[in-house]
Amino acid sequence: MYDAFGIVNSSSKNIFVEGMQDYRPIGAFSFLGRYRVIDFPISNMSNSGIDRIQVYVNNKPRSLVEHVGTGRHYNINSKSGRLHVLFSEDRARNDIYNTDIAAYLENMEYIHRMHNPYVVIAPNYMVYTIDYSSLIETHIESGADITLLYHAVDNAKEAFLSCNILNLNRQKGVLSMEPNHGNAKNRNIFMDTYIMKTELFVELVYKAKSLSSMYTLADIINEECGELDVRGVAHRGFFASITDFKSYYDANMSLIDYKAGQDLFHEDWPIYTRTNDSCPTHYFDTADVKSSVVSNGCMIHGSVENSIIGRGCVIKKGAVIKNSIILGGCVIGENVHIENHVVDKQAKILRGKELVAPAGTPGYVKRGDTL
Repeated sequence: MYDAFGIVNSSSKNIFVEGMQDYRPIGAFSFLGRYRVIDFPISNMSNSGIDRIQVYVNNKPRSLVEHVGTGRHYNINSKSGRLHVLFSEDRARNDIYNTDIAAYLENMEYIHRMHNPYVVIAPNYMVYTIDYSSLIETHIESGADITLLYHAVDNAKEAFLSCNILNLNRQKGVLSMEPNHGNAKNRNIFMDTYIMKTELFVELVYKAKSLSSMYTLADIINEECGELDVRGVAHRGFFASITDFKSYYDANMSLIDYKAGQDLFHEDWPIYTRTNDSCPTHYFDTADVKSSVVSNGCMIHGSVENSIIGRGCVIKKGAVIKNSIILGGCVIGENVHIENHVVDKQAKILRGKELVAPAGTPGYVKRGDTL
């Protein structure tokens, strides 16, 4: 185990999940019925022996703060460790100024309190598992100034369009970083994950501010690629980037497949989350559930196929749910047909008997709506 502290960052350009992000940051999104998106980066850090973690929040913090709490449910060492939620005031009228660099500068006092020699920075909108301790070991052995994590994909023309890509040389050195313009299918998607010395991190933050108030950490590292030794390390396994509504839907639905789930969840690498005490789901005689993920505390009378059902949902008799994500606390009335939709928390669909969106263009029902 190497002496490092962790940062889970929430500031990123060109990312907005229409509808759902009106109520909470992406890190607080329900994922696979049971988890929140932020559970993955924090669990990765906790499992890697990183027990001093800073979580940055820049808007609508209530649900995220409520979920993260003191961090005890993430198995963080209660004596030496701490999970610290830090806020960025998000004062700028123009969103281009609300960068990760601005958030770090605003909380620099707390960064200076971290006496760990290394820092691991991960995003709150990507879902993957990795052992950061082995990544730090690779970083140290390589002698690099900065190590960046990337995932090689073959669908970059239609996906990951809000992400950056890494241009690498044959030795995996990073030549440059640029937005994914969707003009090639094979790309190395940058996972917004950095390993470097804390000293260098602080230096880059101040340098970015002096060069441009619009700069992000990615921008300043791209600027410094010629001067610093920046290396890329490939990630293997499940990877999803939640940058818009469809990518959220696709990331959840892909994990209904058991083999895809095995690429993300491992017996020796638990993903921690806040739990609540509730009874098991009750499947009534009229229930018909196929190829779905159903959380605890539900009452299922109807038909559910290839869908994800959150905690405490009621699916009444004759209801049909296909290819949909139903978040916690929803009520689906009798004989209601829902297909290719995301239904946000506490919504009730009682009188609208048919909600069917085209495949590939999922529909959305607002949080707390009654239809």
